[in-house]
Amino acid sequence: MNIQRIRAVLLTAAIFAAASIIGYIFYRAGFPDASIALVYLLAVLFSVRQTSSFLTGLITSFAATFIFNYFFAEPRFTLAVNDPNYYITFLIMTVTALAVSTLTARVHRDAQTAREREQEVKAIYMLTNRLSDAADMNAIAEIASVAISEGLDCSAGCLCFDKNGIPQQTYVYQPRGKERSLIHREPERKEELVFRLNHLQDDHDEGEEFFDWPLFSGEDILGMIRIDRKDAEAMNPAQRRMLRSMIDSAALAMDRLRTSEQRMQSREEAARERYRANLLRSISHDIRTPLTGIIGTSEMLRSRLTDDPESYGMAEHIQKDAEWLHSLVENILTLTRLQDADLKISMETEVVEEIVGGAVGRVTEHHPEYDIEVVLPEELLMAPMDAKLIEQVIINLLENSIKHSPAGSPISVSVSRGAALWMLQTEESRKAASDWQNMVTISVRDAGSGIRESDIPRIFELFYSDEKRQVRGQRSFGLGLSICETIVRAHSGVIAARNREDRAGAEFAFALPLQKGDTVL
Repeated sequence: MNIQRIRAVLLTAAIFAAASIIGYIFYRAGFPDASIALVYLLAVLFSVRQTSSFLTGLITSFAATFIFNYFFAEPRFTLAVNDPNYYITFLIMTVTALAVSTLTARVHRDAQTAREREQEVKAIYMLTNRLSDAADMNAIAEIASVAISEGLDCSAGCLCFDKNGIPQQTYVYQPRGKERSLIHREPERKEELVFRLNHLQDDHDEGEEFFDWPLFSGEDILGMIRIDRKDAEAMNPAQRRMLRSMIDSAALAMDRLRTSEQRMQSREEAARERYRANLLRSISHDIRTPLTGIIGTSEMLRSRLTDDPESYGMAEHIQKDAEWLHSLVENILTLTRLQDADLKISMETEVVEEIVGGAVGRVTEHHPEYDIEVVLPEELLMAPMDAKLIEQVIINLLENSIKHSPAGSPISVSVSRGAALWMLQTEESRKAASDWQNMVTISVRDAGSGIRESDIPRIFELFYSDEKRQVRGQRSFGLGLSICETIVRAHSGVIAARNREDRAGAEFAFALPLQKGDTVL
């Protein structure tokens, strides 16, 4: 029996002793039995008022009846009853005492609940006001630790996690009863702690020293509130409810701050991207004009220096380098246009054969040393597309094959109905090509060195290039294939690459729907 129960028993005994003394005085003064019964009813009321327990009311109600019977009902100092009217008195007295004790206990509990709610609302309000001024995660952790420690009279701490779900090196901890004595502690076994928090069966984790409550934002963990084990075990339901509310407030503040930081970071990245695109566009426009003059001049020099092999070779080298730079500038301009949110794709139904023929013609004009074979189906295929952009895709794929193939090696471009199944290896590609039979596929095959298997998953990434496969002293910036993927996706198509199975070399293919659909950049 704890101290509170002992105190309640002693208090109840004292109340009934006082009621018996007053009853004796009333008895000696000749007051009727009803007056003495009311004294005991008043004693029941005071007892229940102090304990707010229905069980106490039940026990004291019967106790009052038996004490009245023993001391004041004839024959006195026995439990026997001579007058049958006393039975009615005892019954009315017991029922009245039970009713009074029940109502008193309920009112007392309601008042206690109201006080607890008021305390909870006040604590949450003060916590929310403090959290609204927090500038970072560490400030939120300090405010939450102090508020929980003061509001629940316990030792509390708060550990923050970064955006990758990794806990910080230290956490703030507020020992109980010590104002402004925040200390920093190192969390024990962080990996094990993270695992336990991510695999909770309850709303908290029970450790040897602490009880830990995670702070979640959806599926992401933001932090953790930890409370000394002894303090946590001693909490009553009202305190646990208050703790849950304070934890939710801290989690909401952390989530709001994290979202604000991400929004600010996104705005900064968007601004940097706009500045970068504008700079690239400006530089590319300024470079393209002199490059066009250099290419034209080098062609004219080559035609006049046929009798001087050394000078002819230098002019040829200048022309090829200028053409490479011109191709790079065109890719940069295309990339910036594709990344422009205002870019509109002009979708028109085009004959696929004509688009392929135009692209092959332009590439053959600049690379006459390569014989490009074109394989077309018997049926005439027409597909909605932006002809200029799709032609750019085919040119980029052919230029890529030429770059990695020896002069004179075979290169082929083929057109077929339906998407090749080997292209549909990812969930994203299967979703884009759900009606794969109602698509047209354009593939480019070469007989070069092929693609390293480790490069295939990343070959279409922006600025990704294989440094070990640079040819002719020219560095690849990883723009051409990334541009191809962006254009194809904007046409609701799929693009993929693999090594050839019949011989050495690589195969790049993209598939476009034969019917119009929504296009999203």
